[in-house]
Amino acid sequence: MSNLGERGHLLTEQVNPYSLNLDQLSSIEVVELFNQEDQKAVAAVAAAKLELANAIERTSTQLSQGGRLFYIGAGTSGRLGVLDAAECPPTFCTPPELVQGIIAGGAGALVRSSEDLEDRSEDGAEAIAQRQINQLDVVVGITAGGTTPFVHGAIAAARQRGAVTIFIACVPIEQVSCDVDIDIRLLTGPEILAGSTRLKAGTATKLALNVLSTGVMVKLGKVYGNRMVDVAVTNQKLRDRAVRILQDLTDLSREAADFLLDHSGKSVKLALLIHWTGLEKTTAQQLLTAHQGNLRAAVNSQK
Repeated sequence: MSNLGERGHLLTEQVNPYSLNLDQLSSIEVVELFNQEDQKAVAAVAAAKLELANAIERTSTQLSQGGRLFYIGAGTSGRLGVLDAAECPPTFCTPPELVQGIIAGGAGALVRSSEDLEDRSEDGAEAIAQRQINQLDVVVGITAGGTTPFVHGAIAAARQRGAVTIFIACVPIEQVSCDVDIDIRLLTGPEILAGSTRLKAGTATKLALNVLSTGVMVKLGKVYGNRMVDVAVTNQKLRDRAVRILQDLTDLSREAADFLLDHSGKSVKLALLIHWTGLEKTTAQQLLTAHQGNLRAAVNSQK
């Protein structure tokens, strides 16, 4: 890793030539400049597609064997990891421990700045030890500028414990290196506001995490087609969504779909399997379990 004291050479710290007169732009010019620069975030994710695909494959394999996914970071990077982790249970009905976000400074750092806590690599290592991370787990270190000691300490500790490690940074590998299994670089270039990595770097990171977590959940059978078939039916809005999914994927009326949902214990997956195969509820559940909850695999096994 490069000298942490001097960071001016880092891509994320450099001055953007297109925004030198930022304080003199009109509001519409500010919006246009942001829109122009933000397109580089999408391009940066596209350039990292092979590494992201590898991350999806490795992570889904680990999780299917009982592993967990951890995001770890500080500041904006940490908040984005916590956000992605927090959105997995309502979207994919996953247990909260399956995908976890770790941020330097803990929960309080989500709502107030605690960037001073990112300089302690031993805190990162301690966070890994506290969660008893092992060889089944995946640890994703997120740091826009690539140098955050908290993240490097966590990655090193995770590697010692045999976990699969992934690094997401917005600087080239020749500027900051990290010994990991998968190295994802999102090269978004200098920020409009020099050094403010909550901008393009943060946007690219959010896009990459969207791809990673959703891709993993697709591989784990949490999705059928592009439908959220593992939706948790815990309120009226979600019950309505579940019924509509059943209607969309079958020829059932709303009333019939509603009845089928109740018959299947409010499980959209089980309802669809019963409808498509004609199996009894208990047999259908056993079949679904035998295919690790993958609806398409369970259905195809009956053809």
